[in-house]
Amino acid sequence: MKALVKKRARITRVRAAQHLLAASVAASAEAQVISLETNAAKLATLRDSLTLPMGASSGAILQNRGTLAQRLDHARHGLNDAIVSAKATAELKVAERLEARQRQESAAKLDARAVQALQDWTEARMAAAFRPKNSKSSEQGEN
Repeated sequence: MKALVKKRARITRVRAAQHLLAASVAASAEAQVISLETNAAKLATLRDSLTLPMGASSGAILQNRGTLAQRLDHARHGLNDAIVSAKATAELKVAERLEARQRQESAAKLDARAVQALQDWTEARMAAAFRPKNSKSSEQGEN
């Protein structure tokens, strides 16, 4: 019975470690999504800052700014696929974290049941071991 309790306790510790690992992976996946979205916003801000100054401008300046704006747009649109992929990965990792949490809670319940069963078994054994003795020697001593 004690071996069962030790085994369940070990399983509970392993499940807790697995949950912590899954939570860490989910948090890093969410951080990746936030990072990519921040980079896309920075590219959009940089693209919007390419306005022409007032006054006369040469054709070379217009061409350079247009080319730079096109490259920034291309880079920002290229991030869209990475953002969608990162969001899908983050959702998957969150689901895995929830599964790990459920397994951890299940293991904790099994551990609690095993501990309770051991306590019940120990109490029953102690009650069975303690019997009043009706020995002949005590009866003879009274005579």
